[in-house]
Amino acid sequence: MQRNRIVACLLSCVGLLCRSLVGLPSLSAEEPRLRATLKGHTDEVYCVGFSPDGKRLASAAADETIKVWDAATGKEWATLRGHRLPVNSVRFGPDGETLASASFDGTIKLWDLTAGNKPTVLEGHTDAVSCVAFTRDGTALASASYDGTIKLWDLCKGRERLTLTGHTNFVYSVGFSPDGKTVASAGRDNTIKLWDAATGKEWATLRGHTNRVFAVRFSPDGKTLASAGSDETIKLWDVATCRELATLRGHTDGVTSVAFGPDRATLASGGLDKTIRLWDVQTGKERATVEAHTKGVRCVAFSPDGQTLASASNDETVKLWHVAAGKKYAKEGAAAASRRNG
Repeated sequence: MQRNRIVACLLSCVGLLCRSLVGLPSLSAEEPRLRATLKGHTDEVYCVGFSPDGKRLASAAADETIKVWDAATGKEWATLRGHRLPVNSVRFGPDGETLASASFDGTIKLWDLTAGNKPTVLEGHTDAVSCVAFTRDGTALASASYDGTIKLWDLCKGRERLTLTGHTNFVYSVGFSPDGKTVASAGRDNTIKLWDAATGKEWATLRGHTNRVFAVRFSPDGKTLASAGSDETIKLWDVATCRELATLRGHTDGVTSVAFGPDRATLASGGLDKTIRLWDVQTGKERATVEAHTKGVRCVAFSPDGQTLASASNDETVKLWHVAAGKKYAKEGAAAASRRNG
């Protein structure tokens, strides 16, 4: 045992020395470590997301399919076919057995992973559906579309409840606040809008990005909203006051996706510059960056425990990354929350 430890230490030192000699940077302790590369899609992968228990991963791609993977082994579990055009978005419902997908074919499909029946189809948008999001209780779904609208669907009744209008161009992203009371949307008109989920009324427009806004995400406590833009920036907003808190700079091309870690202290981002980056939400400083793919990154998503980050790319792959700092910052976040409450 002792001998094995010595050998491992020597190999580590040799590796660091080799990197130094050839002029490569040393690996940061916080830099995501590649755990697996999932191959199977035959075109660009647009979206990825974990099941609530973290055991499965779903991906959506331009090859018109959704794939479900075993998150532990990286093995393909199922391929879902039914959309007639590229699939833009996929999300697990809170039960872990329902998937919602959105496609350029203008439809939303609800898949039951246990029954294996034909999916339920939700129709109403008049152009490509770009994004879907569930409420935490799974009773409602929001969809964003290139037709410039957001639709809210009553899943108990299987029908459209409200149509939200206000954006003047494509809507790229939509999401519910954790309490389900607020809907955030982002669009090609460079704005982010906040809506009352009960009435469908717009109550705020957030301006600050100078180009298209590709993504919006609420923090786990619902107090902060992150947005990602074609202007190469990420912005953090105070939801209560609608005030811009910070602008995070580092990407060298459009930022396509953002995801909060469950610790609330870490934000991940992916961009067309092929990189994924980790940020400190409190300070706005970049913690780590890695050139993750050979083409642009389209989506990033944390596992529920914050220990794995998934990335989807135009290079037709999904990658799983071990986030070494996750446990450390989860503890720090819990300690900080305890101090605030105490």
